[in-house]
Amino acid sequence: MPTINDVARAAGVSPSTVSYVLSGRRPISAQTRARVQAAIAELGFHPHAGARALASSKTNVLALVAPLRIDVNVPVIMQFATAVVTASRTHNHDVLLLTKDEGTAGLERVAHSTMVDALILMDVEREDVRLPALRRLKQPSVLIGLPNDPLGIACVDLDFAAAAGEALRHLAWHGHRRIALVGPSPAVYRRGTTYAERFLTGFTETSESLGLRTLAHPCEPDVEGVRACLDDIDAQLPGATALVVHNEEALRPLLDLLRARGKRVPEDISIVAICPRDVALNMPLPLTSVDIPAHDVGNLAVETAMRLLDGRSIEPVRLLPPTLVERESCSPR
Repeated sequence: MPTINDVARAAGVSPSTVSYVLSGRRPISAQTRARVQAAIAELGFHPHAGARALASSKTNVLALVAPLRIDVNVPVIMQFATAVVTASRTHNHDVLLLTKDEGTAGLERVAHSTMVDALILMDVEREDVRLPALRRLKQPSVLIGLPNDPLGIACVDLDFAAAAGEALRHLAWHGHRRIALVGPSPAVYRRGTTYAERFLTGFTETSESLGLRTLAHPCEPDVEGVRACLDDIDAQLPGATALVVHNEEALRPLLDLLRARGKRVPEDISIVAICPRDVALNMPLPLTSVDIPAHDVGNLAVETAMRLLDGRSIEPVRLLPPTLVERESCSPR
């Protein structure tokens, strides 16, 4: 593997000159810079990340903290991760993916070892224990989520409260007055995961403003959990004509169980799903849905991190407006 000394010999300059070309810490003439860059290309030289960090105080690496807990939907999380990686490459940054639930210890370990320039965090909770540590780090942080007190930390996400309102207004426009929410698993609510709480708040407030009869029910995403959820909805909100499903993993068993019970979608019961577009389209019936825009949120998180690294101004909180797409799972009452 070629070294910085090999590049210096090939370009006819000193190793320190090569270092200055790489770091940009001193002005180098265009002719000398061109010779060094040509030698780098010819030799296939790649500066060591640690050495580059020492020379320039930058690593060109972002950390994406996405704890893979048992109650998260891994395929959806990976859509966000893919978006972050793709956007980072447009800024010549790589991504260090941290999936272990280490709390503040993992953040401090990565930050204090100068492995990354900035951190992007997912699975944000209402009273997230990581926030005090993030505020102490020298690296900037961006949350994909919105805690109760985001002071000092940038936040980006879908506006989940508005998404709930959009789903309910759409069903009310179709004439539905008795509507149930099939929510995330109970564990998601117990942890105070903010996207679930914000959606539930929007659902409750919109229901009251429209004068609807509604029920919100957490749901384990396996067959037995969905069956129990539907049984409770039938018992507590008899005659419900529509469901808002904020639980991607529950969608397929839900559709199967409704069919087994003789309930046709949308003739007997309408459904609005809150999920990525590909999930809505890959169901047995293309579902009317409010899209979870993983690509746009991931891009926005990276752009915000880059602005912070460059010292540019940002909006502290950016919530993307929801988009509802009508497909085949809703009909008038």
